[in-house]
Amino acid sequence: MNNYYRFGRIISTIIMAMILRIAPWPDFIATINPDWVLLTLIYWTLAIPERVGIFHAWTFGLLTDVLTGRSFGQYALTYSLVSYVCIKLHKRLRPFPLIQQELFIFLFLLLSQLLLFWIKNLQTPGQLSASFWLPVVSGTLCWPIVYKSLRFIRLLRSNK
Repeated sequence: MNNYYRFGRIISTIIMAMILRIAPWPDFIATINPDWVLLTLIYWTLAIPERVGIFHAWTFGLLTDVLTGRSFGQYALTYSLVSYVCIKLHKRLRPFPLIQQELFIFLFLLLSQLLLFWIKNLQTPGQLSASFWLPVVSGTLCWPIVYKSLRFIRLLRSNK
């Protein structure tokens, strides 16, 4: 029963991240809104890679595709690739302090944004705008809050 309870925490945090992803924000906040689902998946793949992996990233990526109305498989591909890199590097990244982890989070978010831009350009060529980089920067700055919040949730003991 305890394993189901823990997995319920993981699912509920990802659902909350999806809600934050599609919430109707004011224009300025919508421009800098980080990819909360990816940040949550990065945390869980770094914290417990044996429980949350590429399959989960693919599944939640497909759900994010549906929620955001993007091309089907776009987020699934980016989330699964970033999760793969996180799983490969999790033993190296976990001992780092949060400040140093932010550099890797920046690179993971940048990889995601570049893949999304590349997929979008395959369909219709476009230009990079300055607002393209804002979710990467805001996600990097939000990483300590996401990390500490999800760590608190992960370490909560069940009353059962």
